[in-house]
Order: sequence, then structure tokens, then C-alpha cells
Amino acid sequence: MDYVIRVHASPLDIPAQAWDALLAQQDAPSPFMQHAYLAALHTSGSATPDTGWTPQFVSLWLGETLAAACALYIKDHSYGEYVFDWAWANAYANHGLSYFPKATCAVPFTPVPGSRLLAIDAPARQALLQAMLDVAKEHQLSSLHLLFTSPDDRAACNALGLMQRQTVQFHWHNVDLQGQRFESFDAFLASLSQEKRKKIKQERRRVVDAGVTFRTSVGEDISTTDWDFFYQCYERTYLEYGNAPYLSRAFFEQMQRDMPHNWVLFVAEREGRPIASSLVSVQGLGTSEAVTYGRYWGALERVDCLHFEACYYQPLSWCIANGVQRFEGGAQGEHKMARALMPVATYSAHWLAHPAFADAVERFLERETAGVDNYLDHLAERSPFKRQEQQ
Repeated sequence: MDYVIRVHASPLDIPAQAWDALLAQQDAPSPFMQHAYLAALHTSGSATPDTGWTPQFVSLWLGETLAAACALYIKDHSYGEYVFDWAWANAYANHGLSYFPKATCAVPFTPVPGSRLLAIDAPARQALLQAMLDVAKEHQLSSLHLLFTSPDDRAACNALGLMQRQTVQFHWHNVDLQGQRFESFDAFLASLSQEKRKKIKQERRRVVDAGVTFRTSVGEDISTTDWDFFYQCYERTYLEYGNAPYLSRAFFEQMQRDMPHNWVLFVAEREGRPIASSLVSVQGLGTSEAVTYGRYWGALERVDCLHFEACYYQPLSWCIANGVQRFEGGAQGEHKMARALMPVATYSAHWLAHPAFADAVERFLERETAGVDNYLDHLAERSPFKRQEQQ
């Protein structure tokens, strides 16, 4: 196919309607690949050349039709990616070579699996990936990385010989022992082993005994005052760990304006004062395929077990009440299994320009993949659910 290939220094250079229409056709769309989300990262100053994310979005056109597109960045660091390649960078440095700059196809600061190579069909997807490789070679970059890919993405990467890597996340599914959705949070608890059920009840009781209550706001009902309070919590969490937050207040202003229906906010209050909050994103609310994504949290006061209540039990209760089929808990964290978030494999794909390093990384990934598979098997044996306990 004779595509016209374009490289864009800003997501704003690609028409939003064409991008979102293409996203809707993919096997794993998410709110984070919407044009408004990527544009907000750029215009708010959160993901720009000044922060080490230089956009080189690639698009393929058939006449006036957008046939394929991706969010590609040239990077001089690996922060905000959640697929860790610092050891690779160190190996390059130890041999007097530069690992940075590199090319990364990802949603900045967002470890959520989903479609990365937006395309009208498989041939267009492979052509897009080849165009990305050409960009990497043209800029003499060390490597190309596609993070948290979908099955269709992986098929394209396999066809062009990219190396595949596995990591592990923890997701909750709204399904009881009979394969039906939970009717209530108590019904969900009843599906767990006695030990896990008791632990969750104890944790929730500590929050109640501390005098903490929650209120939930969805979409346009999240007020500017609530957004301001959320950002205060979010910023404080980063500052407590000695880091500046990745996302600016301006970014969330754009979320409130351009994507309000994709957000749910839980605010913890004590004696009439807000003391903590957690923010989740939602896709397809009101449909049988609705998914929520745990994103950010923060607290201004210390309360025992408040993190678990705000980030897991309140969102899970809301998911059950609203028929949401899956809650994705984000990157890492075996402790999530005690809250019935189960391990799932996530994937990335990698190309390295240097033949010797590519060969070394390929051998490393073979060993790492075997280790991840064993780790997943081990985690599966620790299921918190009754069904596994009784087998």
C-alpha cells in the first residue's frame, strides 16, 4: 500500500476526530490513548521536550484517511515508563556507548495496557511499525520500545522481529464463584477465603472507627474545588518521596474540561474536612465492557488502612454497584492479591540497533520470561479465593 508517512512534533498536528475514530477500531482502546489525553500531556507541559519527552508522533495516510498512527517520543531518560531498562542503559555506558536518546511508544506516566499501534488493519499496523523503526534509524537512536502493548500490537512486533518482554500487574475481575457478577461488596467478600475476608473487614473497620467517611463524585459532578483538593493530595504524595509530580495542575484542568466522563473521585472526610482522595479512570461506563483504572491517591492526614480503603475497597464497591467488569490496579504490588487483584502478564516490545547488545538482551529476555512465567505460577497458587483454596 502506498501510504503517505508524516512525523509530527505535537499531537495537536493530528486531527482529534480522525485519531479517536481510529482508536475506537482497535482491540484494546483506553482513555489514555484518546487524543484529548495525549494533547493535555503536551499542552500542560507534563510530557514535552523540556521534561524529556520529545513527540515524534507518526501517522500514515491514504489520501485524506488516517490509516495508522502512534504516540512516539524521543527520550533522554527512562522515567515515567514503568518497564525498567536502566540495567540496559548501564550496560551501554559500561561499554562506552550511549543508550540515550531512545524512542519510546507509550502513554507517558501511564502503565496501562492497551493499543499502541492504531491502524485500520494488520498491514497498516506493520507499515506503521516499520515507519517507527525508520524514524529511530534516521535519528541514530539506540533503540525503540513499545510499552504495555495489546495483542494486535504484539502480532505486528513479532512479524517484524522485535523482542518481547513480560511484566506483571494485578487486576480485579467482577466475577463470583458461579461466573456471575457480584451483587454486592458483601457477596464479593463471601467469595474469599476466611483469612482474607477477615483481614479486609478489619482494615475497613479501622477506617470507620477513625471517623472517616467517603463521598464519590463521577464525571461532571467532580467540582473544581474537588479537583483542587485532589491535586493537593496528589502533589503531596510525590513531594513526600522527594520528587516533583509528573503531572501539572493544568493537565487535570484539561481532564475536567475535555474528558470529565472518564473520571471518578473518592474523597475521604473526617469531621466535615476532606483528608484524602483517590482518582480512578473509567472506560465504557454503562456498558458490559466497562473497565476502571486505579490512578492516583494522596492523603493530608495519617489514618491506619486509609490507603487500602481509598484505593481498593471504595473503588471495588463502586465497580460492583455500577457493573464494571474489571479494575486494573496499576504497576507492581503483590500486596494487591490480598485485596483479590490477581496477577496478569503485561507485555512490551523492543528493538536495539547494536547487534551485539540486541543479542545479549534477547538472551536475557529468554531467562527473564521463564522467571516471570514461574512467578505467575507461584502467585496463582496463592489465590485469595475460596475456589482455589478448596481444590
